[in-house]
Amino acid sequence: MFEAGDIREWRGHDVVDRDGHKIGTLESVYVDTATDRAFFATVTVGMPTRRRLAFVPLSGATVGPGYVKVAHSKDVVKKAPSIETDGELPAAEEPGVFAYYELDYAAGAGGERRLGRR
Repeated sequence: MFEAGDIREWRGHDVVDRDGHKIGTLESVYVDTATDRAFFATVTVGMPTRRRLAFVPLSGATVGPGYVKVAHSKDVVKKAPSIETDGELPAAEEPGVFAYYELDYAAGAGGERRLGRR
């Protein structure tokens, strides 16, 4: 797993799928607020006039020179929950991002958000 501070340095680099196909560009990293570990990244995808930020888990991801390789296919990531390029993930939509990738979701004991943008 990546340390949050390290992966932030990859912002702007290519994100490729497990087969090496380019998905898009790493825009930001979301950490698990309970552990402060990098958990999801947002990837800029779409046509130049209709760009959006798709979520992809960082578990199983590796880094190479100028890219981050994620464990999911390009098609899966492009269909993933997304936000506008200048948007924020509403707290109510966090469970849907986890569910899309079949990951367990639990808010904090006091109802706190599970993800924090870095």
